[in-house]
Amino acid sequence: MHFSLAPYQPPDFSAPELDSAPPARLEPAPQDGVAPEQYHATSIFPEYFKIGDQWLLAQVSRMDCVAVYEHGQIEVREFRNLRQGDLVIVGRSEDGRDGIFVHTSGFPRQADANGDAFIFRQGRSRETAFSMDYDFIYELLRHEHKHGHITWVLGPACSFDADAREAFSGLIRHGYVDALLAGNALAVHDLEAAWFQTALGQDIYTQESRKHGHYHHLDTINRVRRHGSIEQFIAAEKISDGIIYHCVQNRVPLVLVGSVRDDGPLPEVYADVYLGQDAMRALSSQATTVICLATTLHAIATGNMTPSYRVLPDGTIREVYFYIVDISEFTINKLTDRGSLSSRGIVTNVQDFLVHLANGLHVLP
Repeated sequence: MHFSLAPYQPPDFSAPELDSAPPARLEPAPQDGVAPEQYHATSIFPEYFKIGDQWLLAQVSRMDCVAVYEHGQIEVREFRNLRQGDLVIVGRSEDGRDGIFVHTSGFPRQADANGDAFIFRQGRSRETAFSMDYDFIYELLRHEHKHGHITWVLGPACSFDADAREAFSGLIRHGYVDALLAGNALAVHDLEAAWFQTALGQDIYTQESRKHGHYHHLDTINRVRRHGSIEQFIAAEKISDGIIYHCVQNRVPLVLVGSVRDDGPLPEVYADVYLGQDAMRALSSQATTVICLATTLHAIATGNMTPSYRVLPDGTIREVYFYIVDISEFTINKLTDRGSLSSRGIVTNVQDFLVHLANGLHVLP
């Protein structure tokens, strides 16, 4: 399979409805953290705003935010980051009538050649054939390795299996991981696996439960906190394998965001959810491909802050590819229901997915 990016088709601003559109209306934010009435809420799609007689594209976007005109360009800002007096774009029409155009067809999909109105299995389920998805992902990742930025979002299940840990470690070593987003649990159980060869006290290969194994993840957290950081723990305890070890060794940016159920947590975990969100967005805003594995909440959070497009330094507009892999159809459908329409799901065990991917990309020893 030969991979090539889908060409972006910009709007036709010479069309009468856009050519004659009025300038977008700007109203100042009445106070910090509050948008004016009738604010425009952004989506995952490329959005253009008419300022004077020029249509401006929001260069870095995310859904459920507001558009602010500042320093000659469009900034997309969370409500909590609004400051009194920010010039917010208002209007609820998205077809140009309010000087706002949401471009939903910039990356057109090939229509079904059959053309039938009734066809089977158009959703993504455990019965879907995924062979073509794997072939596409292989070529996509090879392309992104050279030309893009691959962000991964991992749940703790990725650290529970010896082969899955080695598969993802191989992806890191070969440059297929540019950033990693996760929670406290992924890092804790991966470090536990490196230190004790267990995850939640169970051997990561044989599944045998170890005596006092239920202490292992707590002992891991405690020892990391004693050393002061993950990196110092790795050095002091001579850790030499696993996902977190390879992230540290290869200087892969890692953002761990906590939750109310966390043990410990590890020193690097963001306890303030909004600081964690900012850190996640800083990495996701660079992504050209995002792959989420077995984590409902982190996948939805990342999906909400990742637009369907990216503006490259040379001005090229390209598609952002977004995959979610989970054993649960609910998780995959939930992300789509939240408005992340560009996501594509694969229903499978993530441990099998990672091994399959590592074999297809030839990253294992």
